[in-house]
Amino acid sequence: MRKSKSSIPALIIAFLCIAVYAAALVIGAYRFYVNVTGRRGIAEREFYDLADLASAAGVLGFMDIPFQEAVQDGLVRSRTLEGVIISGPSGEYSFERERGAIIRWEGDSPRFVKRFGVSFTPTVPLRINGLRNVNISAGFRSIDYDYSITILKHSLLVILAALATAFLTFLIESALAGDQASSGRRRRGNEFDEDEDEEVFEPAGRRAEKPKKAAPGFREAPVRETEAEENPDFSGSAGDFDIPEADFPSEPFVQEAPAPQERETGDSEGDGDRLPQGLYAPGSNIGWEEYTQDRLESELHRCASFEQDLTLVIIAFSGRQEITAEQYQQLAGMAVNFFNLRDLIFEKGERGVTVILPNTDLDQGLTRAEDFHGYLTPAFAGAPDFRIGLSARSGRLVDAARLCFEAGEALNKALRDPVSPIVAFKSDPEKYRAFLRSRGN
Repeated sequence: MRKSKSSIPALIIAFLCIAVYAAALVIGAYRFYVNVTGRRGIAEREFYDLADLASAAGVLGFMDIPFQEAVQDGLVRSRTLEGVIISGPSGEYSFERERGAIIRWEGDSPRFVKRFGVSFTPTVPLRINGLRNVNISAGFRSIDYDYSITILKHSLLVILAALATAFLTFLIESALAGDQASSGRRRRGNEFDEDEDEEVFEPAGRRAEKPKKAAPGFREAPVRETEAEENPDFSGSAGDFDIPEADFPSEPFVQEAPAPQERETGDSEGDGDRLPQGLYAPGSNIGWEEYTQDRLESELHRCASFEQDLTLVIIAFSGRQEITAEQYQQLAGMAVNFFNLRDLIFEKGERGVTVILPNTDLDQGLTRAEDFHGYLTPAFAGAPDFRIGLSARSGRLVDAARLCFEAGEALNKALRDPVSPIVAFKSDPEKYRAFLRSRGN
C-alpha cells in the first residue's frame, strides 16, 4: 500500500495532539488534587484558631452577645470554614457564613449537611472557666469551585487548540490526498492509453485446482488432454493464450444452436426482426440486447470515476437442444430475482442473458456466478444445463466492446468444456509487458 508524502507529518501531529490531550487532563487533575489537599490543611489550622478565639471570648460570658460576635467574626474571616456548631450545658448553637448553606435543624438540634465537597472537623472542647462539656466542631468546603472552574477553562483551551491543529492538519491532508489521487488517475489513464494493446488475458476457471508452476510473469491453468485436442489454440499456459490485439468483434462467437421457438406473439417473423421499443424487451421483460454496450460503457465510466471494479457475466443454455420461449422467460426471470438488477440485465442472443455487476471484483463475480448456477440447476431439472462466462474491469481503462469480447470468449470456452460450467478471464498488464520485454519486443 502506498503512503502519501504527507502521512508522516500528519502522524506526528496526531501523536502530538494526543499527548497534549493527555497532558491537559493529567495537569488539570493534579492541580485539582493539590487544591483539595491544600484546603484541608488550611481548614484545620483555621478551625483550631477559631477554637482558641472562642475559648478566649468565654471570659466575656458564654453565648453572650460579645461571645457570639467574636465567633461570627472569626468564621467570616476564615477562607474555608462555612459553619460552626457549639454545644454547652444549656443546648447547642450554630453559626454560619451563609444561613442554610451547610447546617440544617433537626428539632432543636443543628446538624451539618452531608453533601459532595463538604467535609467536617473533629469535635474539640473549649476551655471556658466555670463550664464543662463545652465543645466546638466546624464544617468546610474541601473543593474551591471557583478555582476548579479556572482549571477546567485552562484545560479546555489547551484541548481546543490541539483539536483545531488536528482538524487543520486533516484538511490539508485531505487536499493533498485528493491532488495525488487525481494525478495518479491521470498517470494511470495515460499509461493504459499508451499500453492498452499490450494486455493479455487468461482464463480463470476451476478455482479449486492449484495452478502448476509457470515461468516468471505467467500463471498456468490446468488443462486435460481432451481439452487440448478440442481447442488447439489453448495449450494450458495462460501466457500462450492471446486475444487478438487488432480490431476484435464486439459480438464474440457463440456455439451455434437451433433457433428457439418464437418468444413473441404477433406478426413478427422472428426475434431478429424486432426493433427496440421501450426500456425492456417484451416476453423476457429484461433490457434489449442492443442497449447492452451503451449501458455497460456508462457503468464502466462511473466505476472508473469512483475507482470501483465491475464484472460482466454472460449466462447461456448449453447444448443443441431446442429452448422454448417459456424456458427463456424463466431464465430471465430467475436472473432478475437473483441479482435484483433488472435495469442491468439484458438479452444475449436467443439462448442467454448478460448481467452487469457494478462494484464487484472478479472473485466476487465468480462466487455469485457459482451461486446463480446452483440456483438455476434445480429449476431446470431434465433440461439443458447452463454455461457462464465472465470478465472484470480489474482496474483497467477498458471499453465496453473489449469487456463484452472477453466475457464472450470465456463463455465459448465454458460451452466447449464438458466439466467446468464457469470460466472467467483475468488480466495482468504488468506480467504481459514483462513477457514482451523478455521476447525482445
